[in-house]
Amino acid sequence: MLGQKSDGEIHYADMESMSMAAHQMMKSIFLLVVLSCYAAFAPSSSAKTPGEVEVGSRLGDAQLNGLTVPSKMLSAYRGRPLIINVWASWCAPCRQEMGSLDRLARRYGRKQFNVIGISTDDDIEAAYLFLEKSGTSFDNYIDRKLLMENMLGADRLPLTILVDRQGRVLSKHFGAKDWDSAEAKLLIEEAFAIKM
Repeated sequence: MLGQKSDGEIHYADMESMSMAAHQMMKSIFLLVVLSCYAAFAPSSSAKTPGEVEVGSRLGDAQLNGLTVPSKMLSAYRGRPLIINVWASWCAPCRQEMGSLDRLARRYGRKQFNVIGISTDDDIEAAYLFLEKSGTSFDNYIDRKLLMENMLGADRLPLTILVDRQGRVLSKHFGAKDWDSAEAKLLIEEAFAIKM
């Protein structure tokens, strides 16, 4: 019904356009809320840990706190390629891959490259007991203050990092792998430019 309106009187056509505007605004607010929630909780490929060293960049020096060996500086491993495995005793995939890492280290470690482990356990005894029970022979360190965990980008475990002779990060591998498999050996040979 069209017609003139007097002061204080609302015309039906005006109510309909106000209703449509309110509906459009509610849709916009709902969309904004949905997108905000998605952004807050969706995994991001660009999410970084504080101080993370990217692939292609050089690792800074850091104190490695001894778990199975005396403490030393990370730079002590420069001069030879390095495989760093970040793990925890409570992490099932970490426990799953530890045997293959140990076999790799026993066969090739200290000859062509070094292998070290960084435990993120809060409980030093639990980490040590796991290594003792599993018979792991390569050098392991504990990172209770998250310095190495953050530097290496270990936002999930296990994480294995291949590092060149100068300390440059060549690649990062998340999840359990069979590190003494033919596929892993090929990956290591290509990354380090060696023949195993």
